[in-house]
Amino acid sequence: MTDLGRPWRLLALPPLPADAVRGLLSGLGDRIDVVTPETRDRAEVLDLLPEAEIVVGDWSSQLVLDAEAVARAPKLAFVQQPAVGVDGHDLGALADAGVPLANTAGVNAIAVAEWCVAAAFALVRRLGQGDAAVRAGEWPQLTLQPRELSSCKVGLVGFGPIGAACARMFGAMGCEVAYWSRSGKQETYGAAYQDLDGLVATSDIVVIVVALADETRGLFDANRLAMMKPGSFLVNAARGGIVDEKALIEAGQLAGMALDVFTTEPLPPGDPLRSDERILLSPHAAGVTPQSTTRLIQCVVGNLAAAVGGAPVINVVNGVNPVVKRR
Repeated sequence: MTDLGRPWRLLALPPLPADAVRGLLSGLGDRIDVVTPETRDRAEVLDLLPEAEIVVGDWSSQLVLDAEAVARAPKLAFVQQPAVGVDGHDLGALADAGVPLANTAGVNAIAVAEWCVAAAFALVRRLGQGDAAVRAGEWPQLTLQPRELSSCKVGLVGFGPIGAACARMFGAMGCEVAYWSRSGKQETYGAAYQDLDGLVATSDIVVIVVALADETRGLFDANRLAMMKPGSFLVNAARGGIVDEKALIEAGQLAGMALDVFTTEPLPPGDPLRSDERILLSPHAAGVTPQSTTRLIQCVVGNLAAAVGGAPVINVVNGVNPVVKRR
């Protein structure tokens, strides 16, 4: 049993059935009392927040803790986001309230990096076009003109756990690898640091794996996309808001693009991205594997156990003391 002789009130917002949530958190026993919103709308979440001491966030970003929500939660002591991205949560409001916000950094790094390599392979070897042609009765053996991935310079935009895993994997394929990071130089895995515009202008494949933040929103606008080499490729496994999708379609010099993320998800019917044959589309599934899901659950449960047990939590992203204190 926790301090004050009662369990912590935990509000779980992931889009899962209540029984599934309780099953995943069953290892915490009677140290927590799990509450889930029945209607999954903002009004109900605001009604439940005044008694919430811990919130497990919604990875779909449908239910977020903005400034208004934080103000409605005077007992809130800890927020655990079951994802790497913390889109929609007001980090400043949570920090001002003394509430640490943690994510699950690194749990999907291998999965997303593998998708980036697979997507790059599909683009440069023109696997989609070859498949479509053969299915249509054609045989473009001499006209398909695929490239070898190992001949390409890969430019990584972002160098967190996913970027580092990408550097390791692309390097193992024989690619020249460079990277740009908001935190500056940290050369490793043979990847060389390069300024962003230089990276974009000289890379055969640009791989976007940087977090969405105020300074990265719209980072790849029409001007930056125009810097890319004729015949180059773009892979986005970060967030849709980083790339101007209209400008991407209009970037005629690009030979192909692979997108796992979009400004609006699911991608709306009739969206122009659906009809551009240069684009490989993926349903935000790069990081969704049984292995990464297991690591995510272990990270979330481990952090919740630390929080209610008085130990420091890990992966705090808003600069607050990682030792969770009851209010």
